[in-house]
Amino acid sequence: MNTKGRLAPSPTGAQHLGNARTYLLAYWSARKSGAKLALRIEDIDSPRVKPWAAQQAIDDLRWLGIDWEEGPDIGGENGPYVQTQRVDLYDAALQKLINANRVFPCICTRKDIVAAASAPHESEIGFAHEGPIYPGTCAGWRAGESIPEAGTFCWRFRPSDDVIKFDDLVLGKQSCRPAEQLGAFPITQKNGNTSYQLAVVVDDAQMGITEVVRGDDLVPSTFRQIDLFAALGYEVPTFAHVPLVVGTDGRRLAKRHGDTRLSQYREQGIDADQIVGWAAHSAGLFDERQPVSAQSIVASFDWQKLSRGKCIVENDPF
Repeated sequence: MNTKGRLAPSPTGAQHLGNARTYLLAYWSARKSGAKLALRIEDIDSPRVKPWAAQQAIDDLRWLGIDWEEGPDIGGENGPYVQTQRVDLYDAALQKLINANRVFPCICTRKDIVAAASAPHESEIGFAHEGPIYPGTCAGWRAGESIPEAGTFCWRFRPSDDVIKFDDLVLGKQSCRPAEQLGAFPITQKNGNTSYQLAVVVDDAQMGITEVVRGDDLVPSTFRQIDLFAALGYEVPTFAHVPLVVGTDGRRLAKRHGDTRLSQYREQGIDADQIVGWAAHSAGLFDERQPVSAQSIVASFDWQKLSRGKCIVENDPF
């Protein structure tokens, strides 16, 4: 079986230390197993996309010493490698889900959902940080019935009633009953654009991705995506959810924690090997922090060595 990992930066801003650590772990895992790598620009979240950010992400990754076999800069047989150029694939997948009655048009607003979820019957078994579970207001729609006016609704996916399980390379065995714990979720926006959950599933399947490495805050999304993989008849990849990089306040790394942009370190003349060494040490791969090249870690990489705790970045780590 051909194996393949992926790097999927979102050009909504500059890439920072947290992104670098995850990209490096994905790179090390792929190269250790002899897998290829694909680079994909996830720009489907168009209102937040910065025009300069995609090229800067590519430059940052190259600077770190990461390479890939497919991507927007070098091409490949599974392109295009920019999500906004792949809309036809998403539309075809959506139509398949409509025909199978796995989605329904929903006219509810966020306010409607919050109001319904605050009623006494609200479920207590969801993922707290995911927000209220959709109450099923529009779920009675069936394929073949009339569809609301364009621009007034999104398509929501009907989650499975079954328990979904996967064995994570970092977290171990995970399970969830999506219908109860996550609820129906949007796979398009009300303007008709494809949403992240559907785009990622279609991309990973069409590109032949067999291993997905990302932050552990995305575990709920993984259950949703496994449900979508099954509904569309796709093979499900292996997942590795790595600990988030956070500031000293325990919150996800952001501007409030100082300037940790990779482009800023490059401009300051900091050697990329320092960033790589920090990532390897913080991940538990080295006992001591020292400058190393990305390539030099591959032979000794092992998911069993990975530190399971959150990675805390002190102010000005370099």
